[in-house]
Amino acid sequence: MNSNQLPVNEYSAFHATYIKAIENVDLLEELEISLHDFIKFVQNIPMDKFDYRYAEGKWTIKEIIQHIIDSERIFAYRALRISRNDQTPLPGFEQNDYVINTDANRRGLQELLTEFSAVRHSNVLLFKSFSEEQLIRMGVASDQSISVRAIGFLIIGHLKHHQNVFQERYL
Repeated sequence: MNSNQLPVNEYSAFHATYIKAIENVDLLEELEISLHDFIKFVQNIPMDKFDYRYAEGKWTIKEIIQHIIDSERIFAYRALRISRNDQTPLPGFEQNDYVINTDANRRGLQELLTEFSAVRHSNVLLFKSFSEEQLIRMGVASDQSISVRAIGFLIIGHLKHHQNVFQERYL
């Protein structure tokens, strides 16, 4: 499935920001491509930038990478539950509380990128395992209706969003 073919009734207005950040990409291909592009992008960031905050109370690049990892795990869990036709509404999560409790700044860059790679590889396999029927299943997460395939595009768009933030505010 191509991101431009995703019906707007499969995701909320809140998620539209992330999904519209990507254009005309295939879900499975872009899950893999964006993994490699992101790692290459991050490896080219000067080392003195990883602990930098562009303003008081803003996250460092290391904290954002950990946030991406945590969010992707949560998104994948939601996709798994919905794909299995679990109709239980899934709760949201407070991203600031997660970042505060990560201690990401003490971690090495390579450790963070290795963890991101492992999570993404796992999610590529997860999304490859879904049938067409499972991909279009709808569920509720964070009080919003969303399809499994929309969650896949959300994973890609969320990563792209933060990569753009790096470029605009950190580099």
